[in-house]
Amino acid sequence: MARTHTRAARTAGARFTAIATSGAAGSRRAAAEFGYDIAVTAEDLFEQDLDVVHVCTPNSIHAEHSLKALDSGFDIICEKPLATDPTAARSILEGARSHGLNGTVPFVYRYHPMVREARARIRRGEAGALLTIDASYLQDWLLSADDDNWRVDAGSGGPSRAFADIGSHLVDLIEFVTDERIVSVVATTRTVHPRRGGAQVTTEDTVAMTVEMSGGGIGSVLISQLAPGRKNGLVVEIAGTEESLQFAQEQPEQLWIGRRAGSRLLLRDPDSLSPDAARLCTVPAGHPQGYQDAFNAFVADSYAVFAGEKREGVPMLADGVRAALVTDAVLRSAAERTWVEVEQL
Repeated sequence: MARTHTRAARTAGARFTAIATSGAAGSRRAAAEFGYDIAVTAEDLFEQDLDVVHVCTPNSIHAEHSLKALDSGFDIICEKPLATDPTAARSILEGARSHGLNGTVPFVYRYHPMVREARARIRRGEAGALLTIDASYLQDWLLSADDDNWRVDAGSGGPSRAFADIGSHLVDLIEFVTDERIVSVVATTRTVHPRRGGAQVTTEDTVAMTVEMSGGGIGSVLISQLAPGRKNGLVVEIAGTEESLQFAQEQPEQLWIGRRAGSRLLLRDPDSLSPDAARLCTVPAGHPQGYQDAFNAFVADSYAVFAGEKREGVPMLADGVRAALVTDAVLRSAAERTWVEVEQL
């Protein structure tokens, strides 16, 4: 993720002062590869003259590094999950507020123009009242028991893997587009491979859940990192009383709009989109935009907010806390095998 953050920061005009990895040799390699002025240790990083720190470390130390950055007077962009439990996530938000600083969390799928267009249509009332949500996020990179990654280890990745890693993106997208909150969930999880890389696995591979929304709508949500052929299959379909809207991340240039009298595909064209969606169109219609473009726009908006400017729809630290609260509700529901209300921020 440091590579992706660096590309986005470069596009936004950042100067790369210092980079730190888990070891001195790694820091030197990263500084040379990515173009940072100096390579430092994690401890020395917070002694540098910086404006913003990007936290791209393993999940279990997000809170530690975020709090150190805030205590040093730096705004932060912290990879999700903001923290591995709600208490730690809240401490980051409170730390930022106490220092008068800001932070953002890269829920970057918000930055696809067609996501903003779906949000605008719902806000204008064109979809009507929310009825149902059908959403999924499917990947296959951990399909085999031979597939391993640091995220599998609860000590590094936290008590939730599939949901905290990709389900948090899906939930954020649902709430962002609908302008509603998930108020309660009933969830079940499954660990398909009990061992990976010779070690026991305690984090989930798949999650299925039903959700209740603040406006009375209901929805089904499926998350899996073991879905053959699905590389990044994030799909959200929202049905209202007047129309349905579907966004599929692997086809980000289009938005499916369904009505009883017929359906159509709305293609990304800044001349026909809402102002917020058109703002994020960085290339002409017919020239595809993708994930890195969304990340670039997120980082640019983050820097603008840190400079005191106003930007629409930026995922702030409170959104990171929100994701931690939903993750906690999912884990509690799965453990207790019952409906659980999502704690409010």
